Amino acid sequence: MSEAATPATMALSGAPALEYPFQAPRPDGSVVEVAPGVLWARIGMPLALNHINVWLLRGDDGWTLVDTGLPTDETRALWEHIVAGQLGGEPVRAVVCTHFHYDHAGLASWMTERFGVPLYMSLGEFLMMRALGDATASVPHPEERRFIARSGMPDERAERLFEALRRDPYLPPRLAQFRRLRGGDVLAIGPRRWKVIIGEGHSPEHVCLYSAQDRLLIGGDQLLPRITSNVMVNAFEPDGNPLAQWFDSLDRLERCAHDTLVLPSHQGVYRGLHTRVRQLREHHRQQLEEVLRIVGRGDGCTSYEVMLGLYPRLRDPEQDLLALGETAAHLAWLRERGALECRLDKDDAFRYKVTQAAGDEDTHW
Repeated sequence: MSEAATPATMALSGAPALEYPFQAPRPDGSVVEVAPGVLWARIGMPLALNHINVWLLRGDDGWTLVDTGLPTDETRALWEHIVAGQLGGEPVRAVVCTHFHYDHAGLASWMTERFGVPLYMSLGEFLMMRALGDATASVPHPEERRFIARSGMPDERAERLFEALRRDPYLPPRLAQFRRLRGGDVLAIGPRRWKVIIGEGHSPEHVCLYSAQDRLLIGGDQLLPRITSNVMVNAFEPDGNPLAQWFDSLDRLERCAHDTLVLPSHQGVYRGLHTRVRQLREHHRQQLEEVLRIVGRGDGCTSYEVMLGLYPRLRDPEQDLLALGETAAHLAWLRERGALECRLDKDDAFRYKVTQAAGDEDTHW
């Protein structure tokens, strides 16, 4: 599932401005060179988040393409146009997908077959993409139905959510094989050595690529400049704590040079990596404080009730799914820190209460 239209993608206000040194390319096959041999193209999407940035990296004997866009005829045609018009007659040599979401990897199978090249991604993203494809063949699978029921979501609203998943128009074909990227691996592409930095929280093993010598970071969805990526608990790992993993990932990315040029998957290329890390931490700190406030108002809240307090203007079932997962992630973080306790009530839904430890200094962030 894409992070597009997630209620978590909210602009952050009152923060220091980032520097945007380039004007974005039009989503028509145009490119902008952001560094020698690094081209930025933009692919349109018929979603609330209406584009994805993709990256073309020139090697010694051809090009590596980073991320794919949605699995649609329009995206296939645009890639044909880009490859024919922007690569100087040199071949595609590889495709890299930062993570499994279908705006990033939806065309991976087609692109590797069309150009006869390998696909590089992390093991966690490859397996998650396959697992998601298998699971959506029988929506709702029992684990997902149980996960939604225990959130306290009313049955009618849950059924609308399941029906939206069944009708998802962008599910890609099942990937057959890949070449694994691990944290610390180095991809030599032309004169650059791109180190793999693994991000977590938004997806299992999100690949970022960092060129230390040129201070370039292909950041995917880990460091978007104006919106925050969805961090969610899902039915595959209902007891997970993805927000803790997200914070750990921010720590890793903050070790990149302060003047690094960040190449994100959405919106503009920017400088101000350390500023952006601070903004993202502050956003989630505010969300955690708000969750504690909402739960503290009553005598036990379900995650569905907390979701409605955090996101009162949800418009469609996809937003429900993303908002519920994001809410569950913040509840899980607070519970693990001892600020919340949770019990299963007689209706088979989890209810959360603020603990006495919630006011202790060592539970804060």
